Amino acid sequence: MNAKRRRLFLAALDPLLEPGERVEVTTIVNLSSVSVRRTAAFAAASALMSAGAMAVVPTPTPMYLAMTDRRFFVFRANPHFARPEEHLMTIPRAGLVRTAVKERLLNSSFVVSSPYDQQGLKIIFPLISRRERHLIAAALPVAA
Repeated sequence: MNAKRRRLFLAALDPLLEPGERVEVTTIVNLSSVSVRRTAAFAAASALMSAGAMAVVPTPTPMYLAMTDRRFFVFRANPHFARPEEHLMTIPRAGLVRTAVKERLLNSSFVVSSPYDQQGLKIIFPLISRRERHLIAAALPVAA
């Protein structure tokens, strides 16, 4: 994340921080809670509906992700300008676990979940955010 994006993101994040809470990592990621089967079914259905002329595959919206010493914050990123649009969620870090990191050619990912929730959150890191991925992965234990 470049300096301008980071500065704007930290300005939007600052009012949400508790006293003494410090930001450890900021990055731009894609988030998904949709299963791979559902995405593949959607692509097949759109190809059928358009008579094979065009296939539409849903792409995740870029998100700003901040990890503090206590919580994760997620903001929707404006795709055209270097600013966060809206605060979407705050997730306490306590009790979170992750899956093993899946490396791909252009990105990598892992799923973060809580023992109290059935739904996991897949965090997809672009290749350029490898350093931030390492920091976040190191802060969360791998699920047993």
